[in-house]
Amino acid sequence: MTTFEQLEIGDYFRIPGMSLGCVYRKASDSYCSMNALLQSIRLGTRVILLTSREVSDYFVVKHDYLKSLR
Repeated sequence: MTTFEQLEIGDYFRIPGMSLGCVYRKASDSYCSMNALLQSIRLGTRVILLTSREVSDYFVVKHDYLKSLR
């Protein structure tokens, strides 16, 4: 496990204990985004960095969900 501070801007991550559908992206050194909404976050917050496969799977699920809304 790593901390928010250790992530690179643009990395996708989850917060331990949160739903698997709650995926965040590091937007700056003190903010992350979820569904285009910026949220402040503490630098020492423990996070789980997503692999490229997990990010890809996340976008497939999100795309399928958005298609179902039509």
